[in-house]
Amino acid sequence: MPLIEHLMELRQRLLWSVGTFVVMFGVCYYFSAQIYGFLAAPLADILMSQGGGDRRMIFTALYEAFFTYLKVAFFGAVFFSFPMWATQAWLFIAPGLYRSEKRAIMPFLLASPVLFLFGAALAYYFIFPLAWHFFISFETPAGGGTVPIQLEAKVSEYLSLVMHMILAFGLAFQMPVALVLLCRVGILSVETLKKGRRYAIVGMFVLAAIITPPDVISQVGLALPLILLYEISIWFASWITPKPPRPDKA
Repeated sequence: MPLIEHLMELRQRLLWSVGTFVVMFGVCYYFSAQIYGFLAAPLADILMSQGGGDRRMIFTALYEAFFTYLKVAFFGAVFFSFPMWATQAWLFIAPGLYRSEKRAIMPFLLASPVLFLFGAALAYYFIFPLAWHFFISFETPAGGGTVPIQLEAKVSEYLSLVMHMILAFGLAFQMPVALVLLCRVGILSVETLKKGRRYAIVGMFVLAAIITPPDVISQVGLALPLILLYEISIWFASWITPKPPRPDKA
């Protein structure tokens, strides 16, 4: 295909991707209150279980709530339009690949969104309730001549924290895809992964401490699954990496 036709096809793929994002942004903005309610549900459930029927979330700038809903719509649009982006990218790249290369890459393309969903679900259903319980436990009730300390979370700060953790867990769960793919193309080897296990464990705890809030629950909750995924990566890399010929058959 000539260069101009390649550029025309790329333009068409980009238009499909951008158009899908715009449509999803409009849909997500229409349902932004429901999406925000879903993201705020872990905190709301904890507050309600503690008898906090009068608890609330606040915003301190006139435009803060509006921009919060825009962030929610943008986050939802990226999430729901990603399948179209990935499909258009694959349709653009696939004609230039051999059949064997397509068979080798396809499992990684299928595993990547699944692992991202697993990471996001782990953060939402397991880490959020434990971490929010930990943070709320520092509230101080009134009495004894002390000034009470009570949580009144800002909507924008809460949303930023939630989106940051969901993206952090989802992207961190892409580690097996990256490691196995590097082993598949020969940049890494299974022996290298095995020898570097102790350094990888330390690195995962450091990474978890950097990309999660400063609490032990979130950090351990991310580091332990990463260690398990690292071991799974070694097993998969051993399975799919071509074996070198034995000396007696060389």
